[in-house]
Amino acid sequence: MTENDSDNGGVLAGSEVEARLKRELPRWYEEQGFICRDYRTGGWRATLMLANAVGHLAELAFHHPDLHLSYGLLKVTLKTHSADGITEKDLELARRIEALIMWRPAGEGGALEGIPDDPKFRYVEYD
Repeated sequence: MTENDSDNGGVLAGSEVEARLKRELPRWYEEQGFICRDYRTGGWRATLMLANAVGHLAELAFHHPDLHLSYGLLKVTLKTHSADGITEKDLELARRIEALIMWRPAGEGGALEGIPDDPKFRYVEYD
């Protein structure tokens, strides 16, 4: 299977994309035919680590977003280029990206305590 396979039901209507983002991915938005998400970080190292984490997921999924990096920001944009629009593939990968980046182990009550609530350890700005 390649990224060009169209077994995903095709391009989603704009109204469906809007409703699905609102319901499933409320911090994502549609912009110029892409679904997008801005992740604010604690600086360049954190931005690069997030970009690499997204790259890992994308490679496993064989579905690749466009990434825009700056000092304290990673912008992820997704659309299925072969379909020239937003498909189920984009929403599924966006959900995986969101779950990975916004994971907060301290909130799960397990042995992993997560990043201390101290500005010197700032990594991702959780929203």
